[in-house]
Amino acid sequence: MDRPQSPISGNYGHRSLFSQGPSFTLETFSSQDFIVKDFIESLSDSAVPQSRRSGPSTQSFDPRPLIRTFEHALNQLSELSADLGEKEVEHAAAVRKAESQHTSNVQSLSRRLDSSLDNFRKLDQSLNGYANGRDGGGSEAVKIGEKLEDLDRQRIRAQDAKFLIQCWFEVSERGELFLLEDMRRQASGDRKIRCAQIARQLLKLSQRLDPVSWAKTNGSKVNGVNGINGSDGPAIKHNTREVVEKFSETLEKDLLKQFDEFAKRDRFEGMRECADVLRDFGGGASVIGMFVNQHSFFIDRSQLVTEEVVGDSETWELLADPDSDAPGVEASLQSLVDEVKIVVQEESTIIKKAFSYYETVLARFLQRIFQQSIQQKLEMVLDKAETVSTLAFLRSLQAARSCISSLVDDLKAHGLTEHPDTLSSNTASVLDQQFDDLFVPYFAGSSYIEREKRNLEELYSSLLFKFTVYHSRRRKAPTTILASLAKSGSELLTSAREAYVERLDSSDLAPQQKKRLLRVAGLKDNESARKQMESDFNEQDGVINTSNAKRMLRWLAEAVGRGLELGGGTETPRDVLALLDLLLTHMGTQYVEVALDAANDAAAAQENSKTEPDLSHLENIHAIINIMHLMLTCIHTVLLPLASSNTSVRRDMDKRTNTFMGGLEDKVNTLMQRTIDITISWVSKLLTRQQKFDFRPKDEMGTGGGAWLEQLQTPTCQSVFTFLTKVHNLTNNALSPSSNLTAMLTEVAVNVRTLLLEHFKKFTVSAMGGIMATKDISKYNELFRNWNLDESFQPTLEVLTEIGNIFVIGPDALRERMRGKQGVLGGVWDKGDLRPYVLRREDSNSIGIQSVLSAL
Repeated sequence: MDRPQSPISGNYGHRSLFSQGPSFTLETFSSQDFIVKDFIESLSDSAVPQSRRSGPSTQSFDPRPLIRTFEHALNQLSELSADLGEKEVEHAAAVRKAESQHTSNVQSLSRRLDSSLDNFRKLDQSLNGYANGRDGGGSEAVKIGEKLEDLDRQRIRAQDAKFLIQCWFEVSERGELFLLEDMRRQASGDRKIRCAQIARQLLKLSQRLDPVSWAKTNGSKVNGVNGINGSDGPAIKHNTREVVEKFSETLEKDLLKQFDEFAKRDRFEGMRECADVLRDFGGGASVIGMFVNQHSFFIDRSQLVTEEVVGDSETWELLADPDSDAPGVEASLQSLVDEVKIVVQEESTIIKKAFSYYETVLARFLQRIFQQSIQQKLEMVLDKAETVSTLAFLRSLQAARSCISSLVDDLKAHGLTEHPDTLSSNTASVLDQQFDDLFVPYFAGSSYIEREKRNLEELYSSLLFKFTVYHSRRRKAPTTILASLAKSGSELLTSAREAYVERLDSSDLAPQQKKRLLRVAGLKDNESARKQMESDFNEQDGVINTSNAKRMLRWLAEAVGRGLELGGGTETPRDVLALLDLLLTHMGTQYVEVALDAANDAAAAQENSKTEPDLSHLENIHAIINIMHLMLTCIHTVLLPLASSNTSVRRDMDKRTNTFMGGLEDKVNTLMQRTIDITISWVSKLLTRQQKFDFRPKDEMGTGGGAWLEQLQTPTCQSVFTFLTKVHNLTNNALSPSSNLTAMLTEVAVNVRTLLLEHFKKFTVSAMGGIMATKDISKYNELFRNWNLDESFQPTLEVLTEIGNIFVIGPDALRERMRGKQGVLGGVWDKGDLRPYVLRREDSNSIGIQSVLSAL
């Protein structure tokens, strides 16, 4: 039976009575997986027989196998350690030998490097100057080289002069240029450049030596002498100018044809050579023109901008609708701009490869695109928009300028021929110039702001058409000086209306624009404006409302924003001043001021009314004040800041605004004062309706039943209370909680209180009637306490309460109430002021009341 072998044990040469133990080598300990603990365990396991490891332990522990195993392992470790020591000694000797050799090599290389540096210094000294006081020969070599170069240049010039003389001899004697023809037929680009240079020189010679061919003389003499400069010379047999120019044309056509062939095969090197030759004697105009004119972008029929701009009808409707957002740039123009962006970016790469003077070619290409394709399309779009409405034109102009501006910015960001680097300043200037030239016709002088003004005038006049017609009919013939002044405003209103009607009915106005303006005005778009003006309008058409004002301000804000985007600059303050005048004229004079005049007229008509006055004119005050606030806010936040750069214009705008708003505020104050006067007048009339038996009932009224006592107040008091409550509600809605509301209600309350104090002096009050008088006074006080009055008025309400107490308390109580007081109600009244009311008591002749009167 074979004994199992340990994983680290080796092969045994013979079998021994005792276990030989495991064998191992240096690789066992050099392995990365070697662990001492595992190594010891494997030695222990190999010392224990297999039979003892598997069965139950019935024998006592025998250490001898372990001893023999570990002794054997120690012997092997000793042998391995001795071998390892020998190898270490050998390796150390090899290292010392290698270090010695390396040191020797470094020293040898250092000596060789020093020798090379010495040789280099000697050579450098010999070339640059004198060494050890003797000429090293370097400067002499340089001089010889310069002389050789100069001789070579002279040789080339001599050859060129010889060739030029030969060519001139051919053209003057034979009328031919065989030598140049041979040079032209050579495919080399350098030779063609040379051919072009010689042709140009021949033209100069012809101009000098053959003035006859240049039509400088009428015969063969110059200054009366044959030849040049007064010397006789051989007569020139041929027209040298014609021959040379004909050759130049042939050379140019040949080069252009060759350039075209190279372009069709995308051979950019050949294109560059031809372009350089053509530039050398023709400035490159012909090759640039051919390259640009034959570009597929301009040849393609889809780029020949001849089709009519149609567009979506809904888009044009949105453009003309002042209450909708602009839909953006016209579709065909946007498509063209997108295509131009791609074409220019792609073509710039080709231009840079095909031309050495690529910036000039790119500038010509950009000029052609902007001046032909984009400008024609832009003009067509704007012409179409102008037939729709002025607003559609302005919005289309804004959208087009923004779109083309984005195109220019994208091209600059791309870099074009300098991609991915920054675009050159020359090309950037070309783009800016072409962009500015596109829109010069639309911003020259005051043309743009005049369009904006005309657009706003049309929209404002349309929106206020019914309002204007209604109030122009309301005006009557003047009867006073103030009415005459008001009539002048009415005439202005009528003239503005007539001008607007004539424009609507004129044939110059585009049908679509007329239709849109009639819609804004709320009129039928299938009838004339004058005919509809003669129809009846209801009162609602003459009511001012905030929504119309907001629409007008929104249109103005759009115009201001568009102006800043399109033409913001030095003219902005004056443009803003023009828009301010427009706003004050239409929204201020023709809308707010007309509504105020109508309200004042309505209030004036109620001043002498025999029935309860109609205060419906107060219903418009809230809207008027809100619109005034909106106008002022718009002026201060939108218009005035834009005029800050021009002090005189800003000052003028402030003055006009303050003057106009001051006039409106004066009219509002006049209207509120009239309302107060009407209110006091009607309350006075109501108080005159007080019956003398209301506070001195007959005996049957006091004893006949409780119906009279059950009344809460007299009918007169109820009428006054109802009327003043209506006035309070109308005023509160008109002015809203504010200092103006408090001031107006306080003034009404003070005047009513004065009327009541005088009112109670007129009636004799009995004991029973005093109860009713007290109820009336309580009702008046209740009314005033519910109003938002000035705090100084509240204490005076106690005066009315005190008067009521005078009518109901007995003589003794009245005497006690007056005793010891120098004044009543904290000094508001003196005690003597109460005497008239004490006298109105029915029992004023009694002894008790007389004693009170004597104290007063």
